Amino acid sequence: MNPYQKKRRWKFFLLIFAILIGIASVFYTDSFVKKMEREEADQFHLWVKIQERAMFLYDNDDYRVIVETVRANTKTPVIMIDSAGAITSFFGLDSTKTNYPVADAKLTYDSLYFVRQLRQMKAQHPPDEMNFLGKKFKAYYRDSFILTQLRYFPYIQMGVIFLFLLTAYAAFSSARRDEQDHVWVGLAKETAHQLGTPISSLMAWTELMKSKFDAEDDPLIAEMENDIKRLEIITDRFSKIGSKPILEDHTVYIVISDFIRYFKVRTSDKVKFSITGDEQVRAMLNVPLFDWVIENLLKNAANAIENEGSISINIIENLAKEQVFIDVSDTGKGIPRSKFDAVFQPGYTTRKRGWGLGLSLTKRIVENYHSGEIFVKDSELGKGTTFRIILKSSLRYEPTTA
Repeated sequence: MNPYQKKRRWKFFLLIFAILIGIASVFYTDSFVKKMEREEADQFHLWVKIQERAMFLYDNDDYRVIVETVRANTKTPVIMIDSAGAITSFFGLDSTKTNYPVADAKLTYDSLYFVRQLRQMKAQHPPDEMNFLGKKFKAYYRDSFILTQLRYFPYIQMGVIFLFLLTAYAAFSSARRDEQDHVWVGLAKETAHQLGTPISSLMAWTELMKSKFDAEDDPLIAEMENDIKRLEIITDRFSKIGSKPILEDHTVYIVISDFIRYFKVRTSDKVKFSITGDEQVRAMLNVPLFDWVIENLLKNAANAIENEGSISINIIENLAKEQVFIDVSDTGKGIPRSKFDAVFQPGYTTRKRGWGLGLSLTKRIVENYHSGEIFVKDSELGKGTTFRIILKSSLRYEPTTA
């Protein structure tokens, strides 16, 4: 299992664990809320019975104390109506909107407030009926403020936890990217430093061979010099990682053609190369780094072709958006659609000896250094894959006017 798959599996397990915690919290709170609902309903029924008897026994001082105690401990708002639907009494409502005197409060009377409260109570719970002196009354109640808060608490809790996890994930991701950047830069510059000495020695040895054996025109020596120059370019690439590269105006077709000319002689003869499209389109490029992008794409394409096949590069200019499209297509084994994004993750590879860094580095060079974009445009298993690079064109077009 490669590191990317292992990381995805851990993320999946942690997500499932977080979901289970959230579900357990919701169920526990829901059972607690239902218990409180039953207690409030019992408290309301007791209040109704005592209220019904209070009119008969109100002269009894002992019973009056019991009535006042029950009323004081009832937290649920209550409204009583007569048989005609008119409100006769209420309890536990906002006292600033009633005629009941309250210390240090400005009193107002809001008749619509009672209508809204009664409508809400009717929607929540059925009434209790009361009989007094031959008249029928109905008592309604609604959930207490604490119960309402508890009902929404698990969802608020999950929202806060989700926001915290999102913030923590963003912070840790940013820290991880910074750490990866430092590793990339340190490794790249150290590699460039280590390559410097043997390259200088190889250059000296080739010059000695040419002078000692009179081999100025020897084709083998010429190929060795080409490879040494290639090593110099690679060293230059590594030395540029971590520092802002200098971008220059280049013809895209020429840059890619020059690299293909070098690359194809070092690849199997069974792989055919072709380049088509606009030969004049230009873009701001750092050639050593951009060659690295093309090299990684071509190597992946060549590795995907098991026997015979072809690799084609098509250059298209989007005049409307002033962009350059570079499509690199192969006739290899293809990529599953579910892996279109995964192929750019560090460590992702389908090869037994691969490190899974080529496409990750390619994406960084295109996006971070050339302000472009790269993605899998299309792929089909057994038929091939097309990668698309989008760069900003360095040509500017003024709209024509009649």
